[in-house]
Amino acid sequence: MIIILGKEVEPQGSEIRRIREFLENFPGVNIRIVEFQGETRTVREMHLIGPTHNIPEEVVKAMNGVEQVVRVSTKYRQIGRHDVNFVPVGFEYNGIKFDQEGLHVFAGPCAVDTPENVEATFKFLQSIGLQTARMGAYKPRTSPYDFQGHGRECLPWVFELAGKYGIKAIAMEVLREQHIDEIREELEKAGNPTGIILQIGTRNAQNFELLKQVGSQQEMPVLYKRGMGLTIEESLNACEYIASGGNRNIVFCLRGVKSQLGAPHRNLVDFAHVPVIHRLTRLPVCIDPSHSVGSKEHAPNGLLDIFHVAAQGVISGANMILVECHPEPESAWCDGHQSLTFQELEKFMQDVELVQDAYRRRVEAFSRGMVKDLTRE
Repeated sequence: MIIILGKEVEPQGSEIRRIREFLENFPGVNIRIVEFQGETRTVREMHLIGPTHNIPEEVVKAMNGVEQVVRVSTKYRQIGRHDVNFVPVGFEYNGIKFDQEGLHVFAGPCAVDTPENVEATFKFLQSIGLQTARMGAYKPRTSPYDFQGHGRECLPWVFELAGKYGIKAIAMEVLREQHIDEIREELEKAGNPTGIILQIGTRNAQNFELLKQVGSQQEMPVLYKRGMGLTIEESLNACEYIASGGNRNIVFCLRGVKSQLGAPHRNLVDFAHVPVIHRLTRLPVCIDPSHSVGSKEHAPNGLLDIFHVAAQGVISGANMILVECHPEPESAWCDGHQSLTFQELEKFMQDVELVQDAYRRRVEAFSRGMVKDLTRE
């Protein structure tokens, strides 16, 4: 059960004290007060955990200071949609709004290699109007002998170049708590020229201690990638771990699930789940066509498979895209075989714009009742 408190209720006020006294009559119920910043007010909620079925909802509703009572039928207390009328969906970070309506493309190498390539990438992104990028400093690999990323060593020049070319947000994977501290420290040393979204990769999708760590800090948002073999429920509960630590600025990323049924693609594309995540949660949804497909094969019509699967996500309402690009994919230190050239990225952006326009027109058509109701025939 969740009790949404009135805007006049103070954290140490008499209303909360009386509600607590009433709830103490129900053994085993733990109370946690959480605060969220809405558009016009701070929203305070009492989250009741435990056997709440005997708590009389109508009695609680009638108590002073109570604005609304919600019976939570799902496990998603922190990321669910129960309070969207009070707290806006999504968040703003470094001047960029992330919600369930907009769309941002984060392009760049999965793993940073050289300063020259990073600068060329940022410069090109700026030329096509992008302020967002993906850049990996810490890179988990299947083989222990493959390039693992430069780590902290590359952060100063990556951040400096990002500031030089107006990149406001970079998605960057972290593998352990130390990486969070390194990113924070290097950002401060550089004067905070850009912003970092901490990425939880699919291999750490159920690393609960790491999830708690990224959740315990609130200055940087979190991009959570669905586990390659996890159900939606398991993955959303992992996001609940992050949010329960205090950080609800989360983007949920669909990146394909590991299955031989996906061949010849690297993974079975799961972008049909975009509206499912929207329906179940308040989280913006990201798609990763590069890792879903894992190659640059193309259809007879000339369109790359990466373009096709990205379109599937965008036409379903995706809010963010991770796509790999590199100045010279053939010489990239990581995932060059699936990285777009700058010319291909420009075409990709044009294709995304076309599909996004189609999505918007579909939504508008349904909202205005312009689509023919076939059920009446």
